[in-house]
Amino acid sequence: MDTDSMKGTVMVTGGCGYIGSHCVLALLEKGYDVLAFDDFSTGHREISERLSEASGKCRGRFIGTFRGSLLEKDDLKKAMDGNRVDSVIHFAAYSQVKESVKEPSKYWRNNVCGTMNLLDAMKEHGVGKIVFSSTAAVYGEPESVPIKEDAPLRPINPYGNTKLTIERMMDDYGRAYGLRSVRLRYFNVAGADPQLRTGEWHEPETHLIPRILRSVAAGEPFRIFGTDYPTRDGTCVRDYVNVCDLADAHLLALSYLEEGGATDAFNLGTGNGSTVKEVHAACERALKMGIPVIEDSRREGDPAELIADSSKARSILGWNPSRTLDDSIRTAWAWEKERKRLFG
Repeated sequence: MDTDSMKGTVMVTGGCGYIGSHCVLALLEKGYDVLAFDDFSTGHREISERLSEASGKCRGRFIGTFRGSLLEKDDLKKAMDGNRVDSVIHFAAYSQVKESVKEPSKYWRNNVCGTMNLLDAMKEHGVGKIVFSSTAAVYGEPESVPIKEDAPLRPINPYGNTKLTIERMMDDYGRAYGLRSVRLRYFNVAGADPQLRTGEWHEPETHLIPRILRSVAAGEPFRIFGTDYPTRDGTCVRDYVNVCDLADAHLLALSYLEEGGATDAFNLGTGNGSTVKEVHAACERALKMGIPVIEDSRREGDPAELIADSSKARSILGWNPSRTLDDSIRTAWAWEKERKRLFG
């Protein structure tokens, strides 16, 4: 029997967002049927349309995008009814650190209450597997780097607090209801689909590489937030993992759960840290041009250095990230031009 035909539907919350849309494509290429669930607050209808177009060349079937909110229980019920949902990959969340400091109520309501509704809907529909988009922000200011999964969990901003609370909620649901979950703690995500079917598209944009690229497109200087950190050049150090490598990790995590794997957490990063100034210089090399800079004060809630120890994901999930920072910058720049051409 064709094993693909035995697979149930994977519901991807936030499936029309940046990482979610790349994961949808990876699932379709692997032969899964996929239902995206998105309220389009940060995701895009245009991306949903591109996913539908792309699915024609994939092994799996794109059922479509259900427009709904995790805060509306009826939306979740309607999305799951009749779609034979077998598992969930959960991306839908607000994720801007600075905004979370200013508006914590927005983050607790959407991220935590929304996820509780999702887990309740899964319980009611007999869905027992979830891959959760967590974050390195659960570690806060690390005692040492690279960071391992058993490092102290001490978030320093509301965004990280909500993600850690969700992980603990999943522990409780696991003990009480048998829910099995994989929590993927990302470090910094970069790059775009090499075929330019989707890519990073936030309004406003807060992530480093697209901010640099957008400053070029706008003919404006790039603004560096904080040059007085205790790092090698005074700017923050981050571990940049390519979004396609990240999507691969979600599929491996799903397979791990399908094969009976127990609840666990895994870091996803390359193990190599780059400063803001180093990334800026890499963008200058990739674009073969100088990019003017303005130095500004720190943003509240930004740790000085976050670098992953991803040996656990490599050994247990078999994850092997292969794309470089240069690959991420190259595809991000190609997508930025494609996005402007298509959508203005």
